[in-house]
Amino acid sequence: MADNLTSRDTTATTVDPDFRPEIRHERSLARVQAVPWLIVIALLAAVAWLGWRAFIYQEEGDPVGSAMLAFEKQNSLTVFSSRFEVVAESVDSRGIAGIDLLKSRQAAIIPATVEYRLDLSQMDRDRFLWNDATDTMTVVLPVLKISRPNLDEAEQRVFTEGNWVTRDASADLARNNSQQAERKAAAFAKNPEILSMARQAAKDAVRQNLAIPLQVAGYGDVTVNVRFDGEGEAG
Repeated sequence: MADNLTSRDTTATTVDPDFRPEIRHERSLARVQAVPWLIVIALLAAVAWLGWRAFIYQEEGDPVGSAMLAFEKQNSLTVFSSRFEVVAESVDSRGIAGIDLLKSRQAAIIPATVEYRLDLSQMDRDRFLWNDATDTMTVVLPVLKISRPNLDEAEQRVFTEGNWVTRDASADLARNNSQQAERKAAAFAKNPEILSMARQAAKDAVRQNLAIPLQVAGYGDVTVNVRFDGEGEAG
């Protein structure tokens, strides 16, 4: 009985000790070889998804929503800036008992800048019209807003006449010229030719801001027509 037990114990210990570690080694090697392929597959899947998202997928099929998204984070868009010079001239008289004893005159040439902006807060869905048959987006813009003239008085050229110009007279002449220059600049900013240039710049800016986002959203080669309130459809 004891011999049989001894025989069984001896048989159990004679199993090849390298057998199981070899299996583990082969399994580990298979896992290592599979990792690069898994990475490649994951990358291909990511590239395919990004391509589908950019060129095929259309979120809710809503080109108007895509167009509005292009302006979503902008409250105002400066589309044109005009810089010009205005001439102002003032005369100052000072005296005693109604008698003018001191007269002075000052002329100034002052550079001015005016900006033309679109109020994008007014761009609701009613201002966008999509024609699915012709892939055409029509946009109707509100009237341009004109900024207050910015006078560059540091660059102004001043010409003063008078035998004796007091400090108070000089200050009054400069102040009057600045007020006069601002009024003239505001009037010049509404010149029909300048306004026409500003409107055209606005249309070009809107076309550029909409055409590319619509293409990226998957709507293809889109035509963008832009006009202002009160203009004909060909604007």
